[in-house]
Amino acid sequence: MHLCVIGAGYVGLVSGACLADFGHDVVCVDRDAARIDLLRRGGVPIFEPGLEALVAANVSAGRLSFDTDLAAQVSRADVLMIAVGTPPRESDGRADLENVFQVAREIAPLIDRFMVIVTKSTVPIGTSDQVEKIVRDLRPGADVAFVSNPEFLREGAAIRDFKIPDRIIIGLDDERARRVMSEVYRPLYLNQGPLVFTSRRTAEMIKYAANAFLAMKITFINECADLCERVGADVQDVARGIGIDNRIGSKFLHAGPGFGGSCFPKDTLAFTQTARDAGSPVRLIETVVDVNTKRKRGMADRIVKALGGSVAGKRIAILGLTFKPNTDDMREAPSLEIIPALRLAGASVIAYDPQGMRAARPLLPDIEFATDMYGCVTGADALVIITEWDMFRALDLPRVKSLMAAPNLIDLRNIYRPDDLRDMGFAYTGIGRAPVA
Repeated sequence: MHLCVIGAGYVGLVSGACLADFGHDVVCVDRDAARIDLLRRGGVPIFEPGLEALVAANVSAGRLSFDTDLAAQVSRADVLMIAVGTPPRESDGRADLENVFQVAREIAPLIDRFMVIVTKSTVPIGTSDQVEKIVRDLRPGADVAFVSNPEFLREGAAIRDFKIPDRIIIGLDDERARRVMSEVYRPLYLNQGPLVFTSRRTAEMIKYAANAFLAMKITFINECADLCERVGADVQDVARGIGIDNRIGSKFLHAGPGFGGSCFPKDTLAFTQTARDAGSPVRLIETVVDVNTKRKRGMADRIVKALGGSVAGKRIAILGLTFKPNTDDMREAPSLEIIPALRLAGASVIAYDPQGMRAARPLLPDIEFATDMYGCVTGADALVIITEWDMFRALDLPRVKSLMAAPNLIDLRNIYRPDDLRDMGFAYTGIGRAPVA
């Protein structure tokens, strides 16, 4: 099949490369000429494990290409996939749908035969109906079917998630579109990826509900961690004890500094706004948004407390800047709240992240960046682990201690065992655990 993916950002590029790997003929169209030029030269504008090799292989095989000319590509396509950004509006947090609607306005005059238009961007409930209205108003009588096909890709594991999905949600009301979308995803038959067909509005709701629920799990275990610290329990054991229950599950029960990234903060906020607009507020998720925001802002206070109540004049080493490992994404990262607060409290900060420093530099202009993790800790009065990259899980701790000015380790991801750190002579502070001195 000939697929045109509109938007060569995270969702569009990963989806386009994976669909090409299935054997489809895919072109990714983006109005950012610099991005398309980079892709044509063999570069990839984002870090995602395995993506650069996947793109290169499918470009070489002639199944994947890139263009800025949407008009030239629409006439070739059987399916148009809208995968443009829907960032939150600064004024109210609602999803900004102008990119989606602009695409609808641009493609409407170009439709000259039966075509399936798929909304893959994360959008509020009812957006596919609005896309349909725009197209039909501009091109009355157009033979078009509209589909909502939300993505469920985790940054750092997106290729696996696309190729071995838990589920594929497809919202539609046209039997021809059902046949087309079944063919798009037919290569997943051997992996038994379940296709779940629903109405378009239901598909849009599923996406928001899924992300809101996962954000709620993270926030729940973070609040449990705070309580554990007060009553002398260990949140790691609590998470394991409740996660063994298959009604609950162990995923997303890892206490930490709060969630960030491109999805959860944006989608929970948009979900709460959609619910208010519909006259059915989701109070639980409103609380999740509020608690998570306050948690990220409060992490610096924990670090100050762990260092005796003041960080003025102290040198603090930060390992991990991105919102999670295996990505270069700095959007809504806890580090963007923690580090400025430490600087305001008088600390000097040096940081290292294996992928995030290029994006972090303009966001954190008044800190120092190290070239490696051991250079980062040299001369530091404290080491703070914010992002749980695998390389940080196996630090040479005796070497770290010998390089530091003082052996204080604040582990905001609980990747080390407190007793091990105590035996090595560290003052250790985790999340939801009793501090060890």
